[in-house]
Amino acid sequence: HLWLDEAMEAPNPASILRNSAVVACGAFVLIKLQPLLALSPVTDGVLVVIGTITALGGSLVALAQIDLKRTFSYSTSAYLGLVFMAVGMQQPDLALELLLMHGLAKALLFMGVGSLIYTTSTQDLTELGGLRSRMPATVAAFAVGSLGMVALLPLGCFWTLARLALVYGVLQPALVGVLLWVNGLTALNLARVFGLVFLGSPQPKTRRAPEVGWLMALPMGILTVQTLLMPWLLGRWGLYPDWNPQLRWMAALLTAAGLVGAAIGGWLYWGDQRRVYLPWPELQDLLAHDFYTGHLYQALVVQPVSALSRRLEWLDRNGVDGLVNGVSLAFFFSGEALKYTLSGRMQLYVLVIVMGVVLVTAWLLRSPHLGLAY
Repeated sequence: HLWLDEAMEAPNPASILRNSAVVACGAFVLIKLQPLLALSPVTDGVLVVIGTITALGGSLVALAQIDLKRTFSYSTSAYLGLVFMAVGMQQPDLALELLLMHGLAKALLFMGVGSLIYTTSTQDLTELGGLRSRMPATVAAFAVGSLGMVALLPLGCFWTLARLALVYGVLQPALVGVLLWVNGLTALNLARVFGLVFLGSPQPKTRRAPEVGWLMALPMGILTVQTLLMPWLLGRWGLYPDWNPQLRWMAALLTAAGLVGAAIGGWLYWGDQRRVYLPWPELQDLLAHDFYTGHLYQALVVQPVSALSRRLEWLDRNGVDGLVNGVSLAFFFSGEALKYTLSGRMQLYVLVIVMGVVLVTAWLLRSPHLGLAY
């Protein structure tokens, strides 16, 4: 989550692939490795903890973003946290199903975002509004993608989240609360974005915004139909459980959480008074800066590593390089001095050798520890 929101500066087709497929590849690798990961309870526990923190934190941070693409990128982080939780709870089939359903809905949402950026030349929520009657195809795609993200019967994420809730209710009931939290906050965020973009009075950049052409509307229509039909196909293939009392209870909880989140979002952002930011400035700053994770990263990792690197660079330049240069200079000057002893005359070489032998022998004879001194 430290890089995904920054990557939203890329063109929108890259954003669609990144949020729907690329960042899901890491989770897909975990799903494929799940039989190996299941051999270590510690690994499963770490996955559950990481997934829980990511799901809760990503859902909250998304509420304070004013960049449309960043808002959905943090939502992607939250849902990938749910996938990590499912892998850690040894539910790879449900994790893979959640990746599929989330990928379809999020791709459809980003297609709608691309239409908005194409016609308005902005992705800033403070500059959008009043587009409901001007872009009906985009509104329909945006609405279906939003509904496909939350636990709403009969769309895909409903069945996946409900089945996860059934499993968590038996194995780890606290994780059911995480699912309810993420579902409620996702509904709140989607209601917030829908209200700021399509409702209210038009803004300067949206007063004359037209609907996109058929080259952009047709792919949105195809993906809209696919998002609506995919749960029906999975049901026909026998992947969904029977409608038992436990499933009804979990469905009621998820639906209630989603309705509460949507109601709060409608109350805050669908009124006559346009409110882009959260009502509490301190909370807005905390969430907008991602719990100051980037600041902590700079203070605890980047700056200490940078300071250590500067000191090591000084040591390398003045210590290691100085030693190497000193050795090289010593060899250079010693070679320069010794070259004057090379005259090419054999008699002089023999004389030097004899004198050396005499001097060494005299020193050995006068050394007390050798017992040879007179």
